[in-house]
Amino acid sequence: MYRYKKPLLPIEDVNRIKRISTEVLAIYKEKFGTDFAQNKKVLDQIAIVRSKGLKNEIAGYITTYIKREIEEQKEKEAQRMEATESAEPEGLEEILN
Repeated sequence: MYRYKKPLLPIEDVNRIKRISTEVLAIYKEKFGTDFAQNKKVLDQIAIVRSKGLKNEIAGYITTYIKREIEEQKEKEAQRMEATESAEPEGLEEILN
């Protein structure tokens, strides 16, 4: 009997992973970090996830979500720094003249 390969991620699974991850992050966000293995351990302590694959997908989503948040914060800080640096030279030139 020939069996087809299971599709990678049906849309329902993605929505389920995202929903579960956001629920966990809403309560225990401070416990998670950017390390996937550490996030899996924290997820084991917080929730009972019987499926290894589901636990890995949830921990992976949480890891990428936190990394993305950190990158966005760095970009915002860089934009603020550029804005303040660009404003300072103009102010200095007006003072010097």
